[in-house]
Amino acid sequence: MKLLKKVLVILILPLFAFTAVHKFYLSVTNIEYSDKDGALQITSRVFLDDISMVLEERYGIKSELVENNASDLDKMYLEKYFKTKFEISLNGKIADYTFLGSQKEEDMLVCYIEVPNVNLPQIQSIQVQNDVLTDLFDEQQNVVHFKLNGKKKSFILIKENNKGMLNF
Repeated sequence: MKLLKKVLVILILPLFAFTAVHKFYLSVTNIEYSDKDGALQITSRVFLDDISMVLEERYGIKSELVENNASDLDKMYLEKYFKTKFEISLNGKIADYTFLGSQKEEDMLVCYIEVPNVNLPQIQSIQVQNDVLTDLFDEQQNVVHFKLNGKKKSFILIKENNKGMLNF
């Protein structure tokens, strides 16, 4: 009986060692060019709880993004937040973009952005500045993947180094 108890303790104890939640702060942004639309198409994935927390902290709204019934107010503040924290420049000039919307995927929020009227052959450089969530989380890492004109390049952007550039 004592041997059985020791064996159970030895088998169960390691399970408790991995029950602590490890929180990490990460977003992933993909930037691709659509020949059909003549536009840069951007998807950015952020954790729902993190983006909800930053909207509450920054704008004082209790977001319902996590519950998947985002109000028009949630959508407006989400777009406003991205417009202040995400910037894309073409040939050194800040480009206007359209925040198309977002959708919930499990514990992530996928945001859709488009930079219209891009003539890719005339582009010599594309720079992205991504400060999403870095104002609330010092450990935030924003991974950016460029896939343009046969070139692939990835960056890990942090608060102190928030820009990445792809040159053609």
